[in-house]
Amino acid sequence: MDTFGLYVVTWNVATAEPPDDVNSLLQLNSPKKPDLYVIGLQEVKAAPLKFVTDLAFEDSWSHLFMNTLAPLGYIKVSSIRMQGLLLLFFSKLEHVPFIRDIQVTYTRTGLYGYWGNKGGVSIRLSFYGHMLCFLNCHLTAHMDYASQRVNEFESILDAQTFDTKNTPLILDHKVVFWFGDLNFRIEDHEMLFVKNCITNQQYNLLWSKDQLTMMKQKEATLQKFKEGPLDFQPSYKFDLHSDNYDTSGKKRKPAWCDRILWRVKPKSSLSEDANEDGQNQEDPKKQLEEQHKDEFPLKLSQEFYTSKMEYGISDHKPVIGIFRLEVGRSLIYETPLVQVSAEGEWSANFDALITYSLLQTFPSSAWDWIGLYKVGFKSVSDYITYTWVKDYQVSFTKKLFQVYVNKDKIPVLGGECVLCYYSSNLQRIVGISKPFKLRPGLKCTLVYTLSYAAQMSNQTYL
Repeated sequence: MDTFGLYVVTWNVATAEPPDDVNSLLQLNSPKKPDLYVIGLQEVKAAPLKFVTDLAFEDSWSHLFMNTLAPLGYIKVSSIRMQGLLLLFFSKLEHVPFIRDIQVTYTRTGLYGYWGNKGGVSIRLSFYGHMLCFLNCHLTAHMDYASQRVNEFESILDAQTFDTKNTPLILDHKVVFWFGDLNFRIEDHEMLFVKNCITNQQYNLLWSKDQLTMMKQKEATLQKFKEGPLDFQPSYKFDLHSDNYDTSGKKRKPAWCDRILWRVKPKSSLSEDANEDGQNQEDPKKQLEEQHKDEFPLKLSQEFYTSKMEYGISDHKPVIGIFRLEVGRSLIYETPLVQVSAEGEWSANFDALITYSLLQTFPSSAWDWIGLYKVGFKSVSDYITYTWVKDYQVSFTKKLFQVYVNKDKIPVLGGECVLCYYSSNLQRIVGISKPFKLRPGLKCTLVYTLSYAAQMSNQTYL
């Protein structure tokens, strides 16, 4: 079993621009860094012109998280945006070749399904062979709509489908994370009682009247999901730039609107495979062994669940959940699909050579390419240059291929770099080289020399 850290964030940002930094939100000062970050935002500013611009050039929130996490060795693997809903998935670079079968989708529930101010966006993927799905939702607001929120969630589960045989629906995945501004409120209790419980940190006195907790007692779909104890301050509703709950004329009652839940799919029972007569068609023991021969164990536990009170740009506080994911790997995930490496010395002074080999069978294409990236790159599109694996192939054997990169495409400035093989059919990185040194070219060296000489000359003259 291999153990991975998974860090989930949900935050209704109320159309605000990002804060100066998110170091505390992501707990970047912690000595133990997670392997994966999953960040779900709601109410990202989505005015028509800004929304179109964001789609073309990335929104300010995505830029902030990419700029923060890239220097630490994370890249943005996938994202999806539906109006104000944004979902981002980041991974440590070392895991990227083992993240496969990525698909995204969305469902509108606002205005009877015609408007995307409410609804859900999801990212599903295979992580070391285990199918994971992340669903970020923003459900209907206000106290009296608890049942409607459940109906919206169930309609999202029914509506979202994926182009795959084994996991076409969200609940078919081995692990499902459901989070977002779910908008469930605290019923019955008066404002004074709720605030006194919060002040005295007696959160447990409020749990029985939390709408999501109440709805879970009678809704079978909700009972499939787990949640850690609500042992932290309700994340809604605050005065801006303050820790004070709503002092406006509406005086909204505090509530745990922002939640993170999860579900691990149970193993199929033999009864599901029974025939119409109620008898298994094969020997039960043999059938069970056959059913699970390709299964690998998975364990999920939550280590931390809280609201982050230090952020005041929204009337919601962000909520984080930290998880421990233990998975067993199959042999096909012991190595990446492609092994790629930089041959010899690299600089802008001469053409460079790349060697790669296919370690496993996969649907390669003439549109596959190898990108040159600076160490600390943000996403797949953040390459310095690239070369087509077929058009620039110079030699090959049954297992080993070589392609060249024209020196004019190599940047003059040096630095630490990696090569990534991108599969067009799979639409992802399937192989990453070890870091290597890109040396400055002659032009760069000449500029440095002339600059240094000019500086020395000026000092001598003065």
